[in-house]
Amino acid sequence: MLKRFAMIAGIVFMTSGFIGGFSSSEPEVWDVWKDHNPENTKPIDHSKWDSLLKKYISQDDENLNLFAYGEVTPQDNKALNDYIKEMSEIEITERARPVQFAYWVNMYNALTVKVILDNYPVDSIRDIDTSGIFANGPWGSKLVTIEKEILTLDDIEHRILRPIWKDPRIHYAVNCASIGCPNLNKNAFTAANSEKLLEEGAKAYINSYRGFEFDEEDLIVSSIYKWFAYDFGNSEKGVLEHLAKYATPERAKLLKSVDGIADTDYDWSLNE
Repeated sequence: MLKRFAMIAGIVFMTSGFIGGFSSSEPEVWDVWKDHNPENTKPIDHSKWDSLLKKYISQDDENLNLFAYGEVTPQDNKALNDYIKEMSEIEITERARPVQFAYWVNMYNALTVKVILDNYPVDSIRDIDTSGIFANGPWGSKLVTIEKEILTLDDIEHRILRPIWKDPRIHYAVNCASIGCPNLNKNAFTAANSEKLLEEGAKAYINSYRGFEFDEEDLIVSSIYKWFAYDFGNSEKGVLEHLAKYATPERAKLLKSVDGIADTDYDWSLNE
């Protein structure tokens, strides 16, 4: 995992390299999406998305979920687009919060898979510069219209999910189609299973080399904990406490043996 290099758009990036402390800005909510109806708990049918996940995700011997983008049939590509269209026609602000949460996580992940398929083959999602000549990835691209608002992946993650739910486990739910990212779950999120999937996702990631590992005595953590430090207590101490909460007893003991975090790392290679 350590000292990885990625060739992106002709430029070499070293994915490890600690600069500065663990601090980031608070995400700001997009006010229109704050609306919800606690009484409307009617579930949304995510079965099309669930079927695609189960069909195309396999797990390697390091418990990494890989998506077979190159094997997606035209029929299943259409099913994905149909699912996104159906979801975009739902008046989501009229649903209860648990229903909304599952909706937004699934929408984010489905749109990410769609972006990869629309540009496949690619070595990394960062090769897809659809949001501008100086962009480094598709996160700022306008991808879907919901309730007359045009949204990007960044909008869904940073202006809806993070500021409304204020749950660090969101980072174990949304997937950026990269090896360094927490797994794309083989199950679609629902109001009924979200809590279970969030807990499982946190434990799986933190107890894998992608969450944290040691280079001799140096603690190396995922760059996620630096990029979104605000969600993890906005400090190195907060990150370590979060890691210890979900780490196995053996790994938690290792965390207590270090003075701090030495470095961060992330692998942007496509999760296929």
